[in-house]
Amino acid sequence: MNLVDSLIQISHASSLYALTWQQLVMMAVCCFLLWLGIKKQFEPLLLVPIAFGGLLSNIPVADIAAPGNFLGIIYNFGINSGLFPLFIFMSVGAMTDFGPLIANPKMALLGGAAQFGIFATLIGAIGLSYIYVGDKQLFAFGLREAASIGIIGGADGPTAIFLTTRLAPHLLGAIAVAAYSYMALVPVIQPPIMKLLTTESERKIIMKQLRPVSKREKILFPIVLLLLCAFLLPDAAPLIGALTCGNLIKESGVAERLSKTLQNDFCNIVTILLGLSVGSKLQASQFLRTETLGILLLGIIAFSIATGAGVLMAKVMNSFSKEKINPLIGSAGVSAVPMAARVSNKVGLQYDKNNYLLMHAMGPNVAGVIGSAVAAGVLLALLGK
Repeated sequence: MNLVDSLIQISHASSLYALTWQQLVMMAVCCFLLWLGIKKQFEPLLLVPIAFGGLLSNIPVADIAAPGNFLGIIYNFGINSGLFPLFIFMSVGAMTDFGPLIANPKMALLGGAAQFGIFATLIGAIGLSYIYVGDKQLFAFGLREAASIGIIGGADGPTAIFLTTRLAPHLLGAIAVAAYSYMALVPVIQPPIMKLLTTESERKIIMKQLRPVSKREKILFPIVLLLLCAFLLPDAAPLIGALTCGNLIKESGVAERLSKTLQNDFCNIVTILLGLSVGSKLQASQFLRTETLGILLLGIIAFSIATGAGVLMAKVMNSFSKEKINPLIGSAGVSAVPMAARVSNKVGLQYDKNNYLLMHAMGPNVAGVIGSAVAAGVLLALLGK
């Protein structure tokens, strides 16, 4: 074999020779996600590892995302098994204070109302499956795919991943990116909807200060919540169980070391592995399809409907309640904790600098986390068998 033949053989074995335009496009998409995470700081803890995992998975020849290779091993361990979303929920539980919800239980209605976006988008996804171009179906969404897309409306990344891996794993990349992207864009998407659906006088409503919540109540709440969900909706028990376990460790006050580990080191390690494994599904062959555009479109619609439903529910409650609710906190019914609550507070302060809504908004915010997990359990019970 002469030198020229050797060089030709080496070039054929290189990634550049096997690189396709689709992979180049996905690498550009991943670089854009990196820019959003690093430059714009949109959910950087997740967008950075997801985008980097996408870059790795689109390198030709290396096949890093194959079942027996680096990303494939992580994916099979944490995503296929459903462990990573549950681990994240344990950490979320350890970082969550259910006190505002316990002090004002009717805020659960706002968290429940926000889940309307999930089921409205499920219907929308099924509707898209009836669109044909000639004899070709443009969006091939069945009930299981529609349910997985609808859960984006809850703005809850771990729940979206947990449900999608069971119902429509082939859509995981697009759904995960959409869910976390819209979570990161909460401060951009929600305020216009909140202002559109409320009057200036409603935005200035000052709510009564919440009552103090005892330690006993905070300890009993996760136990009662778990038992209710486990008996009434067993399919939601893994998510609710992980959430309440983390919360009980925090509120018990006797396992501070475990609580700090869940809130910091454990959460950070799982976040890195979760991001890389989700990124492994951003392969060109799985992502560059018409279905992806439909998912991104339905995702923003789902999130917008969820935000609007929470605001409108607060207005409906005001017509029956003596103690008025500021409708701005209804938008916090989505599961983006605590970003959605902070947005409610920020918009409220724009109209009254002394009207702090953060703690009031945390009630529907944590109710939204529970609500999205329950919605996922309902969908699993109906479609997961």
